[in-house]
Amino acid sequence: MHLVPPQRAHQRAIDEHTVCDAIEGIGDPQRVRTWAERFALLADPGRLSLLLALYRAGPTAVSDLALATGMRDTAVSQALRLLRTSGAVWADRDGRVVRYRLRDPEIVELLKALSATPGSASAHA
Repeated sequence: MHLVPPQRAHQRAIDEHTVCDAIEGIGDPQRVRTWAERFALLADPGRLSLLLALYRAGPTAVSDLALATGMRDTAVSQALRLLRTSGAVWADRDGRVVRYRLRDPEIVELLKALSATPGSASAHA
């Protein structure tokens, strides 16, 4: 059981090779935390709707996102503030209008996969 951390080495294993494969599958704990944070962002239907809208439409203003998602402007702004802080989206100013666009390529890949699933909106070109 070469991959078991020393603090767990005293625990009994049924199949030591399976334990090592499982530990290898889990990988780096920081990577697991990073992905858990990404999934937490996607777990909210409002934020996921905004991300899907941005994936399909590209850079979009808050009021247009509110209209597209059925959310209030203030709720969209709050969600976008969280998404921007997490690094999922960028904000680009064009005069008085701020347009948001996707930033995190790994979230883009997840949205792409979600958009390609049966019963979803048509896939982004």
